Amino acid sequence: MLVRIGSRGSRLALVQAERAAELVRRPGVEVALVPITTAGDRDRTRPFGQIGERGVFVKEIEEALLAGRIDVAVHSAKDMTSEDTTGLAVGAYLARDDPRDALIGAGAIEPGMRIGTASARRRAQLLALEPTLSIEPLRGNVDTRLKRLENGELDAMVLACAGLARLGLESRISARLDPAQMLPAVGQGAIGIECRSDDAHARALLRALDDAATRTALAAERSFARTLGGSCQSPIAALARIEQDRLTLAGLVAEPDGSRLLRESASGACARAEQLGEELAQRLLESGARQLLERLRTA
Repeated sequence: MLVRIGSRGSRLALVQAERAAELVRRPGVEVALVPITTAGDRDRTRPFGQIGERGVFVKEIEEALLAGRIDVAVHSAKDMTSEDTTGLAVGAYLARDDPRDALIGAGAIEPGMRIGTASARRRAQLLALEPTLSIEPLRGNVDTRLKRLENGELDAMVLACAGLARLGLESRISARLDPAQMLPAVGQGAIGIECRSDDAHARALLRALDDAATRTALAAERSFARTLGGSCQSPIAALARIEQDRLTLAGLVAEPDGSRLLRESASGACARAEQLGEELAQRLLESGARQLLERLRTA
């Protein structure tokens, strides 16, 4: 049996795809990696919101999966949309790595620093911490981004801890940002593996790889984002933590300039993960997030 695994062609994406491949390989199961170029890979200059609203790093991969050109797709879960695509299912979430953001190039955030990021979520929270920061747009692969720091164009940058660790670049992390200051993106640190909903063989293969705690946490986080109606480029953040059979979800919606952060948390039984996400989002919508997000959508 040959399993064709599709992913983006970046170094990080291929490392993640190979991690999935190692788990899928077994006697009688061969694996082939299929790199796919996405809209977010082709356009490395414009902000994500100008490229497209929906899954700029997953759309083409999902199309290949639906067309039968690949059998499963490996994504950074933070790149995935909050709703499953019709005809597809997340067959497995691998055990989540460190979900926090990393500060690179400086041990702390100081007034007036030039900090690079392409994320509206990070931009808003950085400016909320220190309004005098100069936030510089940052696109391209990790190596390209690090060169800008080495060339002196930036004082620091913010990237995901998990991605740096997967690339063997953990030593470049100057500080791991506490989620109380920098709440991560929905799904950050997790790897999601999609398959076609009607592919019983793939679903059975992936079921053995699924990490229950990660699935539960992401059920809450994705439900939160789905209820808000924001895209992965909106200034939205969420992180679910699980202790025994209880889940605590922190959620945030922000003004892009950091002038206002709406932040709440909710706790409850893990069995209510999706409901907790919905309830927390509704509380934020009633607190002003509805008007904020509607304004951003029509801007």
